[in-house]
Amino acid sequence: MNSFRFLHAADLHLDSPLRGLGADAPAARIRRATREALDNLVDLAIAEEVNFVVVAGDLYDGDWPDFRTGQTLVAAFGRLTRAGIRVVAIRGNHDAESVLTRTLRLPDGATLLRADRPDTLEWPDLAVVLHGQSFETREVQSNLAQAYPGPVANRFNIGLLHTAATGRPGHASYAPCTVEQLAAHGYDYWALGHIHAREEVLREPWIVYPGNLQGRHVNEPGSKGASLVTVRHGRVVAVEHRPLDVVRWGVVVVDCEGAADEEAVLERCRRAIGAALDAAEGRFLALRVRLEGPCPAHAALARDPASLRQKVIAAGLEVAEAGSFWLQEVRTATRAMLDLDALRARDDAVGRLVGAIEALAADPSAAAAPVAAAQAYASHMLGRGAVRLSQALGPDHPAVLAAEGRLPPELLQRARDLLLARLAQS
Repeated sequence: MNSFRFLHAADLHLDSPLRGLGADAPAARIRRATREALDNLVDLAIAEEVNFVVVAGDLYDGDWPDFRTGQTLVAAFGRLTRAGIRVVAIRGNHDAESVLTRTLRLPDGATLLRADRPDTLEWPDLAVVLHGQSFETREVQSNLAQAYPGPVANRFNIGLLHTAATGRPGHASYAPCTVEQLAAHGYDYWALGHIHAREEVLREPWIVYPGNLQGRHVNEPGSKGASLVTVRHGRVVAVEHRPLDVVRWGVVVVDCEGAADEEAVLERCRRAIGAALDAAEGRFLALRVRLEGPCPAHAALARDPASLRQKVIAAGLEVAEAGSFWLQEVRTATRAMLDLDALRARDDAVGRLVGAIEALAADPSAAAAPVAAAQAYASHMLGRGAVRLSQALGPDHPAVLAAEGRLPPELLQRARDLLLARLAQS
C-alpha cells in the first residue's frame, strides 16, 4: 500500500448563529470565527501537502441565512482541489435541515457522499477506499454503520460517520452504534463527527472524533481543530491534533480560599487570566471566570455582580493587551467562612434568623412567601420608567425570572450565603 497523509475534520458549523452573548460582546469577531477556522484548515492542508481532507458532517448549522455561507464553503473546497487535494464529506444532522445544502454544487475533486444508502469512493492511486453515508433527515435513529459495506482487500479503508456512538453528554443520540461494532467492521480508520470534544475512542483500529473546528460558546472550551493522520505502508503511524480555532473559549477557575478582601481576589484573577491568555497562544480569548472557595471576601464579592465583572475586566487588562480577551461573565461560587454552629446557638434574632434560613433551604416548598415577595418587588422595579427594563435585560436575567415567580436555585443560594455572611459580621 502507498503512504499518504490526510486531514480529518468535522462539525464546521459554518456561520453558526450567536446565542447568549452579552451586549458588550465582540459579536462580529466571534461571528466570523467559523469562516476563519475553515480558512486555517485549508491553509494547513496545503502547507502539510496532505493528499485529501475528510469532513464527517455538519458543514453548516441548518439553513443558510443567505448564499454567502454556501459560497464560503465552495471557495474553501475550491482552494483545496486546485492545490491537488481531494475532499470527501458527509452531511450531518444540521446539514440535513438545510434545503439549500442539497442543491449545492461542489467543485470537481470534492465529493459529498449520498444519503439514501452507504456510498463508496475508491482512489486506486492511493490504494484508499472511503465509505460513508450522509444524513437524509435530522432525526436519524437507525444504526447507519450496520449497512456499511465490508472492507476492500488490499486497500486502506476509511469510514465516515456522523454519530453519537453509545452517547455523549450534551449531544443527541443520532446514528447510534457501539465501539465494538465499529472496531469489528474491518476498516482501518473511522472518521467520526457530531461530538464537539476531541476524542481518540480507540487506536486499534483508529476511531477518532476530531472535535469541532471552532468552539462556538463557553461550553466548548479549549483547543479546537482537526486531526492530521499519517499512514505509512497501509498503517496509521500518527494522529495529531492541530489547533485551527481563532477564538478560544475558556472557563477560568480562581481559588479564592482564604482571600481576605476583594483586592486579594482580583490579584488571583490577574494571574489566572494571564495564564489563560498564555495558553491561548495569541488567540482571542472569550472566557468565564468562576470564583470558588470559602473566604472572608465573600460578602464583598457577592454584593454587586455587575461591578465585580468590571473590576475583573480591569484586572485582566493589567496583564493583557486591550482587545485580547472578552469576559463573558463572573460567577461567584465562593462562600462565607462561617461558624454556623455558633450562629445557630445565639439566643437572639440572629440565631432565630439562621434557623429560619436553614429551614427554608431544607424545604423548598416553604419558599412560597419569599418568592411572592421577590416577584412583587421585581415586577415593581422592572415596570418603572418609560422603557421596560425586562426587554433590555433579556428573558434569562435573574430579575426577569423573579418577576415571573421563578427564582433559580443558584440565586437563592447566593442570597442565603450573602445574608449569612452579613449576619456573621453583626
